[in-house]
Amino acid sequence: MRAGAVKFSLDGRVAIVPGASRGIGNAIARGLASAGAAVVGLGRSPAAHGGAADFSYRTCDVTDRAAFASLVEEVFAGQGRIDVLVNAAGITLPAQVAGDPSAAFSQTIACNLTSVFECCRAVVPYMLNGGYGSIINVTSIGAGLGFPGNPGYVASKGGLAALTRALALDHGAQGIRVNNLVPGYVRTAMTEGSYADLERRQARAERTMLGRWGEADELAGAAIFLASQASSYVTGTDLFVDGGWTAKGL
Repeated sequence: MRAGAVKFSLDGRVAIVPGASRGIGNAIARGLASAGAAVVGLGRSPAAHGGAADFSYRTCDVTDRAAFASLVEEVFAGQGRIDVLVNAAGITLPAQVAGDPSAAFSQTIACNLTSVFECCRAVVPYMLNGGYGSIINVTSIGAGLGFPGNPGYVASKGGLAALTRALALDHGAQGIRVNNLVPGYVRTAMTEGSYADLERRQARAERTMLGRWGEADELAGAAIFLASQASSYVTGTDLFVDGGWTAKGL
């Protein structure tokens, strides 16, 4: 194996990926597995979309703190280490479909922000035991930009971006790195409504520098980078995978 490839290798690493039933989380779980990691993907669905041949899949609701902590303990008992956590689980409850805006806001914060904090708390002690840790939080371009009609989602992702910086500072000296992976508009089940609307699809494509939507698999390389030794001096930062959305001016 070439020296460059070694830096990106995840051989011997153990990763947990909440939100791996479909979409970006599923693509990241498959990507980490392709780089050599033993991956345990989690989701509320009884099975991962398209099967989970590339990684182990377990049903778990990350908002259930006790259930997640129990699963983490089980993974550590079986694998002897936990090195990578990718928090890709998330929901979106736009105002136009939320019957109770206050309840929708609280539910979104609970899933997209509070549960991530609890997942990190559960995993960090095991990372310390193994002497290696990379936490990757999947945020959104909405973490730093205003988007209409979905205040809970924007607030949750903005809070998550800030939480990442706080945790990076708290755990940096312990050898645990924490970073944000920031997707733009990617075609998934969550965004299918916008993609199916030709006018909205084109408007979003034109807002990027590349002139198109992203595919979930295009997040995998960035996740491998952040999970591996290739990013050993990278922490507390945002890695945008948005087709140039946030950088585009006129």
